[in-house]
Amino acid sequence: MRTYSTVCVSMEHRASMYCAAVQCRYLLMLLSMCLRTLATTDKPDLQQTQPQAPQPPQEFAHSIRLDGDIILGGLFPVHARGEPGSGSACGELKKEKGIHRLEAMMFAIDLVNKDPELLPNVTLGALILDTCSRDTYALEQSLAFVQALIERDSSDVHCANGEPPVFAKPDKVVGVVGAAASSVSIMVANILRLFGIPQISYASTAPELSDDGRYEFFSRVVPPDTFQAQAMLDVAMALGWTYVSTLASEGSYGESGVEAFLQLSRESGVVCVAQSQRIPREPVRGEFDRLVSRLLETPSARAVIMFANEDDIRRVLEAAKRNNLTGHFLWLGSDSWGSKVSPVLNQEDVAHGAITILPKRASVSAFDRYFRSRSLSNNRRNVWFAEFWEENFDCKLGMNPKRQFTGTLKKCTGLEKIGRDSTYEQEGKVQFVMDAVYAMAHALHKMQQDMCAGYPGLCPRMSTVDGKTLLGYIRAVNFSGSAKTPVVFSENGDAPGRYDIFQYQSSNTSDGEYKVIGHWVDKLHLDMDALQWSRAEDDTAMPSFVPSSVCSAPCQAGERKKVVKGVPCCWHCERCGGFQYQSSEVSCQLCPYEQRPNANRTGCTPIPIVQLDWHSPWVVIPVLFAVLGIMATACVAATFARYNDTPIVRASGREMSYVLLAGIFLCYAITFPMVATPNMAACSLRRVLLGLGMSLSYSALLTKTNRIHRIFEQGKRSVAPPRFISPPSQVAITCSLTSVQLLGVLAWFVADPPDAVVDYGEQRTQDPASARGTLKCDISDLALICSLSYSILLVVTCTVYAIKTRSVPETFNEAKPIGFTMYTTCIIWLAFIPIFFGTAQSEEKMYIQTTTLTMSLSLSASVCLGLLYLPKVYVILLHPEQNVPKHKRSFKAIVTAATMTSKLGQLASSDRPNGEAKTELCEPKPGSPPPSKNTYVSYTNHAM
Repeated sequence: MRTYSTVCVSMEHRASMYCAAVQCRYLLMLLSMCLRTLATTDKPDLQQTQPQAPQPPQEFAHSIRLDGDIILGGLFPVHARGEPGSGSACGELKKEKGIHRLEAMMFAIDLVNKDPELLPNVTLGALILDTCSRDTYALEQSLAFVQALIERDSSDVHCANGEPPVFAKPDKVVGVVGAAASSVSIMVANILRLFGIPQISYASTAPELSDDGRYEFFSRVVPPDTFQAQAMLDVAMALGWTYVSTLASEGSYGESGVEAFLQLSRESGVVCVAQSQRIPREPVRGEFDRLVSRLLETPSARAVIMFANEDDIRRVLEAAKRNNLTGHFLWLGSDSWGSKVSPVLNQEDVAHGAITILPKRASVSAFDRYFRSRSLSNNRRNVWFAEFWEENFDCKLGMNPKRQFTGTLKKCTGLEKIGRDSTYEQEGKVQFVMDAVYAMAHALHKMQQDMCAGYPGLCPRMSTVDGKTLLGYIRAVNFSGSAKTPVVFSENGDAPGRYDIFQYQSSNTSDGEYKVIGHWVDKLHLDMDALQWSRAEDDTAMPSFVPSSVCSAPCQAGERKKVVKGVPCCWHCERCGGFQYQSSEVSCQLCPYEQRPNANRTGCTPIPIVQLDWHSPWVVIPVLFAVLGIMATACVAATFARYNDTPIVRASGREMSYVLLAGIFLCYAITFPMVATPNMAACSLRRVLLGLGMSLSYSALLTKTNRIHRIFEQGKRSVAPPRFISPPSQVAITCSLTSVQLLGVLAWFVADPPDAVVDYGEQRTQDPASARGTLKCDISDLALICSLSYSILLVVTCTVYAIKTRSVPETFNEAKPIGFTMYTTCIIWLAFIPIFFGTAQSEEKMYIQTTTLTMSLSLSASVCLGLLYLPKVYVILLHPEQNVPKHKRSFKAIVTAATMTSKLGQLASSDRPNGEAKTELCEPKPGSPPPSKNTYVSYTNHAM
């Protein structure tokens, strides 16, 4: 016990320098392993009674030792982890991940030692250990790398014969190649960092190892999982897998990889993770069936992102097959799956279509030749080669086989040949193992050149290689690797991200194989045509028949996503309504006022513009009526002009008749600018002519009725005629009344210049498909009524005078026809107002209002033309015998005769049932025929 306590005190003194940087459990394990090592090394010496010669170097259990001037450490998963409850830390042999990789290290060391240009006169050696795919066991084994750096206190150790004790000097390891699993590398890196031993991994990809503050002596020739997670995310996005689940092996590799994927998926906002499952480090029976059942809880998340070790991958596939889920899950595996055969062996159907990722690599043909030449006779340095031989050729060696057998197997002859009597395919990480060895060699070579210039071999300065200095040389290497790809390190020891994308494809005629379908170097390049999926898959929703893994189906055109709170990849689809269009995946926006959504509501199109069409019945009828009215007006005007000096024309007041005809013509003419295509000219004409025709017509009629009224009112009081009853005065009064309308129109022009506009609100219905823009003049309904208000005032005033002059004898032929004209006109415009304003909300508003207005104007003109001019034209053309001059009387005689005629008519009305009592005011000339029943009297024919 004294010896043990002395040594332990010495070790505690050594450990005090680094205990703050390592976890307590590592320190305690280190101390316990030191005790175990000392117990197996020093205890026999205490029992010796005679001095002994120095012991040969110790053969470590589960290790390979190669002599050399510089020793490199190696960590490889030669065996799988032992089954729970088996009592053994190590399980079955791993032919590819174990034997291929450690042989690659020895092969690379052989090549370096044979190269006269690389480390001349220096021989590399190795101490290779088996990690058994377990981090705690690897930590225990890696203590062999630091034993040379642990000082031993031998002051209290004595041999029985009095001679000083002799200790076996362990090899000093300057650098370590490995390990494979990230969890193992993390565990070992903590120990190697304490003793300043650089480490280069050939397969550890956990993002955690990029932390140069915690793992400053760690480097790797494979890219970290940060790049791998980005590549896997890009693959999922390219395939449209927006709703996925993740599955990770417990430990640094799996958990760190999934965490990197989750972080990147959150940042992308495109891919959502339905659930994350973790495979326990020591799974119990039925654990994988429960994992598969939990993945089925989100059946739409068919894609499964896997950061799991090889053994876990195989067991997950087996569980999916047992549960009849072949073809349901879409596997997307990390580099731990890569292009390995063992995870998919005997379960090709469930693995069909799996997409895997692997750091970009190439097969090293020189290693193939080397490994195929290995045999039991020429490869005795590999202590596990005999076990590999039995496993590879399925035979047993002699009476003491290296592995346990169930049943009777053939005996190995030793003449079997790799690749001939067994299948052989180079393991994917062979290239990286060789690159890691060469990175160490190049760093040592550069260090030798700098420290031992001109000195053959190792100089005294390199007798003890400083790990910190060597690390600087490692980070600075830049050479072409075994696959002719550059080997470089970033400032934190990471390799650049370069990946190949594989898909496992099987067919009825051949076993499954991994086919390269793309690559990733900063961005994804994927050959969609090279993809194959389950032959039972009938999901054709995605391009190239890619099976879907989405929470919600994509919304159709014109629909927006209403995202479920907290799950951005799950949504409900809502149709954009009204005049909205789909502006983005998640929003609808209103189209500009003059536009409406297109058929699929993905954009906006101009609203169709409508206007009155010359072929429309709404236009044809008013235009035809106006044409006929203009022709009739022209005929009347021509007849009056032809018979301008005849009594009837003169009795009608020639000047005022022509003024009235001009107003009637304008009432008909307004129809054409009203139905014409709106523009500045047409709109200007509408403003001018709309009220001008009516104001001119009814100003003339008002002047006439006012003249008659004044004449008879004046006759009751005096024999003197009233003022302003001559034709020039009548024309002047008419023009004065009409000028009020023109002045109003002029003020309107100044205040609001005419223009044509498109009114999109007039026919803007709830259904955008029926929306129309109306091309019209910039005249509101109120402005239109205001424009006609003066004319309507004239109509009302004229009607009042017509009522006042209703008792004038019918011999004065102008009074009663004017009265009938005004009564009819009032009826027309009283009907116009409810029709015009009652259709303001109608879809046919433009057509109905325009037709109603033009027809009202034309009817008003037709009434004037028919009642005031048609009888006169009839007499002029068909009864010219009645168109004869009469004797002129004085104004007093005319008024007296008219008064008497009125009274006599009232007295005789009872005797004459038809009211035909007449008093002729004009006597015929001698020899003239008797006067007709109707006698036309004009005040202009008499002296006033």
